[in-house]
Amino acid sequence: MFRTRIATPSSSIGFTLLELMITVAVIGILAAIAIPLYSDYVTRSKIIDGTLKLGDYRTQMEKYFMDNRTYIAAGKCGPAIPAASGNDSFTITCVAAAGPPETYVVTATGIGTHGMANFVYTIDQANAKASTGPGGNYTNGACWALRKDGSC
Repeated sequence: MFRTRIATPSSSIGFTLLELMITVAVIGILAAIAIPLYSDYVTRSKIIDGTLKLGDYRTQMEKYFMDNRTYIAAGKCGPAIPAASGNDSFTITCVAAAGPPETYVVTATGIGTHGMANFVYTIDQANAKASTGPGGNYTNGACWALRKDGSC
């Protein structure tokens, strides 16, 4: 005795169009939230890279001053500016002025091809920090802004 099975509508395999549309909508909402947050995260990591380079160069300037009692060598900043690699998001420049008192300003300028166009971070011999960013974001005259709202 053999039994035969009869297919009923409840035993069909697959997804309904409504289930598929709900899944696509949920994925779309998650992507709309995640992509901008990830973009901000990447920008902040690049900013930290630039500010680390500024801090390192300022330390080199102070070491140079301790050894030579001046920030200036041949009309420009004493230590050599570190060469930028292909992965850097900022270029470092230094401008020194004879005194008294001797002054300098080290600037990290964002590289546009790395998504950091219009970002500028500075520090001087008195450790005064300032930052400007695109569209008024990431701007603060008293510190290096790490977030869009200008907070440090």
